[in-house]
Amino acid sequence: MIHSTAVIDESAKISPDAVIGPGVVVGAYAIIGPKVEIGEGTEIAAHAVIKKNCIIGKHNKIHSFVSLADDPQDIHYKGQESWLHIGDHNIIREFSTIHRSAKEGGITSVGDHNFIMCYAHIAHDCKIANHVVFANNATVGGHVNVSDHATLGGSALVHQNCNVGAYSFVGGASALNQDVLPYVMVHGVPAHPIAVNIVGLRRHGFSKEVIDHIRSAYRILFRRGYGLMNARAELEKMALECKELELMLEAIDKSTRGIAMTTLGVDESVED
Repeated sequence: MIHSTAVIDESAKISPDAVIGPGVVVGAYAIIGPKVEIGEGTEIAAHAVIKKNCIIGKHNKIHSFVSLADDPQDIHYKGQESWLHIGDHNIIREFSTIHRSAKEGGITSVGDHNFIMCYAHIAHDCKIANHVVFANNATVGGHVNVSDHATLGGSALVHQNCNVGAYSFVGGASALNQDVLPYVMVHGVPAHPIAVNIVGLRRHGFSKEVIDHIRSAYRILFRRGYGLMNARAELEKMALECKELELMLEAIDKSTRGIAMTTLGVDESVED
């Protein structure tokens, strides 16, 4: 079903059972496959491909040559019925790829207000939250969770099953093989903590008092040799005064791959 207010280029190919909402724009030679729903005001540029089993929300901008909801790159995938869900107000730039889940009934999900730059890749079964930035060529493997307001720098690589914490920053050309705690900047191969993401926290309105608490937590975690569990016990006490530290505690508790801990040097100028 195509809404009467949708604008569809005559060269676009749209499956008869796709649902195209009001005000949607579909550019030249775009392909929209079966079981695809596109919400109000979303723009699909020329040559974009949305293969199948995909629900896209409102007011997204999907640029040319983007590939959405194709089969997962998983050798165990044998044609299971799976999905990709994308929320509202996302920007997905040229040549980016986001794949469906590899599990029967599974969902790869992307939330709202994300900025996904050229050539980024989001693999099967990932959960991308809201206000996340993927810089050019950033790549996340299967089952990666990226929390609100995280940033992945250009050509950053994230191993399967890792968690990227809220307000964290993965530096460009880094290779991350363990979890990043909320508020932390990591960089390198393998990626290791270098500082608190002070600039990001200030941009998002964190008070100086809260930032000071987070910096103290960072030092306990990564610079004083406490060990992770001893550091966690200290953070639990600190969280009584600063609830924002609860995100760090939750991230430690749910980690299955371990926390990126190795500190090969700290750039004090970044922290300040």
